[in-house]
Amino acid sequence: MSLIEVKNCFKVYNNGVTAVADLNLSIQKGEFVFVIGASGSGKSTLIKMLYREERPTKGSVIVGGINVAKLRNSKVYKLRRKLGIVFQDFKLLPKLTVYENVAFALEAIGMKSEEIRPKVLKSLESVGLKDKIRSFPNQLSGGEQQRVCIARAIVNNPKLLICDEPTGNLDPKISKEIVNILDKINKESGTTIIMATHDKEIVNRMKKRVILLENGILTSDYMKGSYKAHESN
Repeated sequence: MSLIEVKNCFKVYNNGVTAVADLNLSIQKGEFVFVIGASGSGKSTLIKMLYREERPTKGSVIVGGINVAKLRNSKVYKLRRKLGIVFQDFKLLPKLTVYENVAFALEAIGMKSEEIRPKVLKSLESVGLKDKIRSFPNQLSGGEQQRVCIARAIVNNPKLLICDEPTGNLDPKISKEIVNILDKINKESGTTIIMATHDKEIVNRMKKRVILLENGILTSDYMKGSYKAHESN
């Protein structure tokens, strides 16, 4: 069953730039998909349309049965409650501890404190940070901060985890650790993961489904792909 269906989708910005052109894409529940392409290829626009940061100019973007193209601004929060989102630049709250940063996502939806604690601890344990619950973001390495972001993104057991260049600010060793955590989450919980990345080494090593965008057009789609496969295409 498809979790995501993108049909005849176009995104044209006000300056006339076409970021996505007649895109058709189907992603099934439980898949791990890399979205690759050069800067300006449409990767970020596609990712942003999935969590309704951007709205398509034409066509439909259906996520978990919701057509986000038609979703009112006042209802966007309902979509995002079903998603986890991990950004390149962490977006942690500097005055909150690791525990509080992760708990905040549940407090925001009105969950009771007695329900929050076990969920937060389980989430932090899954990313290997249970011993850092009282630390503040500025006391953590970049890799540890990104693991907090992942814990925050998965704490409410989302069906879909969207990762926008999550290793972009990290060195290769830490990047590998982060992607291994995402792979573990995908395999153990069945969470669908979509990750936009420039990191050829990670894509080639993981042998997941790989989608290549060029000038807003989907030019290739390999079920167990690599950058090499796309480059020789």
